[in-house]
Amino acid sequence: MSSLNETVSAERVHIGFYGMRNAGKSSVVNAVTGQNLSIVSNVKGTTTDPVRKAMELLPLGPVVIIDTPGLDDSGEVGRLRVKKAKEQLGRTDIAVLIVDAVTGLRDADHDLLNTFKVRGIPYVVVYNKADLLEERRPLMDNEIYVSAVTGENIYELKELIASFAKGLTNERHIISDLIEPGDMVVLVVPIDESAPKGRLILPQQQTMRDLLDANCIFACCQETELLSTIQSLSRKPALVVTDSQVFEEVSAITPPDIPLTSFSILFARYKGDLYELVKGAKKLAELKDGDNVLMAEGCTHHRQCYDIGTYKFPHWIEDYTGAKPNYTYTSGLEYSDELKQYDLVIHCGGCMLNEKEMRSRIRAAVEAGVPIVNYGVAIAQMHGILDRCLSPFGELHYD
Repeated sequence: MSSLNETVSAERVHIGFYGMRNAGKSSVVNAVTGQNLSIVSNVKGTTTDPVRKAMELLPLGPVVIIDTPGLDDSGEVGRLRVKKAKEQLGRTDIAVLIVDAVTGLRDADHDLLNTFKVRGIPYVVVYNKADLLEERRPLMDNEIYVSAVTGENIYELKELIASFAKGLTNERHIISDLIEPGDMVVLVVPIDESAPKGRLILPQQQTMRDLLDANCIFACCQETELLSTIQSLSRKPALVVTDSQVFEEVSAITPPDIPLTSFSILFARYKGDLYELVKGAKKLAELKDGDNVLMAEGCTHHRQCYDIGTYKFPHWIEDYTGAKPNYTYTSGLEYSDELKQYDLVIHCGGCMLNEKEMRSRIRAAVEAGVPIVNYGVAIAQMHGILDRCLSPFGELHYD
């Protein structure tokens, strides 16, 4: 059972290992991690699916290691493996390209390096099997010779990857930059059929921790106790944050002079692009019968009778527009690579996705010319309170 103190995967640096078959990717991964994380053999294509592992990797700290199939795999199944490998680029913070030092860079390696550059992914080029070389050429600062067999330069490789990781740290806040130390915040957490038994969902936990780190005080209640909670406080809350599903009720209860937003909107800003998601909200009013809507969620869970994506959203959209669009559903790491077929993408808050993946999904929609909005922004728009729920973030121009 995982510890409550563990860093969640979505907050870890994701390191993706890429390369051709039999370049020794999995051997290097095992050497770097000090674990038999991936199966290795002399047979080409031993790694058939991306292998993901959350772990502590010194000197980096908490990371997710991704070992991918060879990018030169062939045949129908091989092409599917390559597709799966390339899908990992959307969630890769640092890319490690493993090259057979004897063979050298091949066309597919150069193509991949170009992809790293276009996507802005920091990368390291690792020339494996260096123990078989008779002569070594000088290398660039982001290149290194290693041998997974002898262990040569494995420690130095970890130090090199760590040096790139330092450049990824940017000061991001869920809520603490919106308030002052000592402020009181009210968090509204409904407990209904969709609430997990015996625990809080990740956005709620992370928001609470950010408040504690900011030396703030918070009260937590259900929407049915919100009014009595506010009345019981000796001073006015600096902010009310609610689960988006009860936006309408909470907005009606919360006095107009108390700022209001939702966990989902906080996370739209924290790891997504709030500007683009608010722009996408306009499309909701334009939906027509037969339009194609992609409902995308970053986690996998058992859908219940009143599930937000499959039940509540279709009803909200019909009430708001009078239209009955067609819905397609994806979850987990699955995400459509044919977004142009959709008129709108409605995405969850993305708490189980890392920032790289969430921004990659938004960018893919924008590049396809498809509006994208997240759950919290969409619900606020359909209930006529979006402007109010964006007020804590200052002016947001999206016309």
